[in-house]
Amino acid sequence: MRALVITGAHRAEVQDVLAPQPAPGEVVVDVQRAGICGTDIEFYTGEMQYLGAGLAEYPIRIGHEWMGTVAAVGANVDPSWVGQRVTGDTMLGCGECRRCGRGLQHVCEFRFELGIRGGKPGALAEQVAAPVTSLHRLPDSVDDAMGAMVEPGGNAFRSVQAANLSPGDRCLILGPGTIGLLCATFARAAGAEVHLVGRSERSLAFARSLGFDGVWNEHDLPDLAWDAVIEASNAQHLPAKALELVEPGRRVVYVGLAGSPSLIDTRDLALNDVTAIGVLSASPGLVGTIDAYASGSVDPRPLIAATVGLEELPAILAGDRPQGAGPGPKFHISI
Repeated sequence: MRALVITGAHRAEVQDVLAPQPAPGEVVVDVQRAGICGTDIEFYTGEMQYLGAGLAEYPIRIGHEWMGTVAAVGANVDPSWVGQRVTGDTMLGCGECRRCGRGLQHVCEFRFELGIRGGKPGALAEQVAAPVTSLHRLPDSVDDAMGAMVEPGGNAFRSVQAANLSPGDRCLILGPGTIGLLCATFARAAGAEVHLVGRSERSLAFARSLGFDGVWNEHDLPDLAWDAVIEASNAQHLPAKALELVEPGRRVVYVGLAGSPSLIDTRDLALNDVTAIGVLSASPGLVGTIDAYASGSVDPRPLIAATVGLEELPAILAGDRPQGAGPGPKFHISI
């Protein structure tokens, strides 16, 4: 089958590889739609921290935002899964440790991450193998494009859930990339007054096109009371800024990651009685995201700039935007 393989920093190509066979407890899925994200680009540039930590290595087959149809099942898997439209969790815990036993497989020390960590091949390919326990069925009201947006949506869903918003609360989101915009959309669906802060006029203009009026750069941000701040950027200084901006007694949610350490002053945290929450993965938010997409309360599709073929992906990883692409931050592959 065809699969996207990153063979080294700034080197990616579509290769013919062996098609997966389902191991016991696994299924093989015919991938129909998959997305790329910042983590995939960091693997392409060589900046992804797992490479230096020995948790991932080249060559690597990326892709963790996906949907498709189950084509085959392994031993001990109900054959009724065949033909089901599904998406799947990225975080694949060992299933045996204390964390997994408490439902925290997404922070299992021994976990695989599909297309990211531990050598588990990803979904930017014609087929992907995944444990049946990681699967989530997609209702007919969640189309292929939405299905491949469930994983990034799960991160945003969890971030907004962690912000503990009530209708009428004022929520500030730092970083109008894919996760920040999805956070904004979920927060709006929760009844919050949503504001976003970004740097490039292009990203700010796109946020306004989605109906968000409170869109600012860092220097013209109005002096308002922020009931929650969600830090979804990759800027090193903004985690501390988020803590500075949030109202005492409220919440800061950290879902963005900078390329170098970001420091906060814990005196600000303690003296203002602020709750700070980190969000690593979509895992506990996948069901809620599918429900939100199915109900129509959140629609992630406007964020998709273009849908291309697998062969066009190396150029996109290198920073090219295909002709006719829209202004959104997300690219999808149709296989």
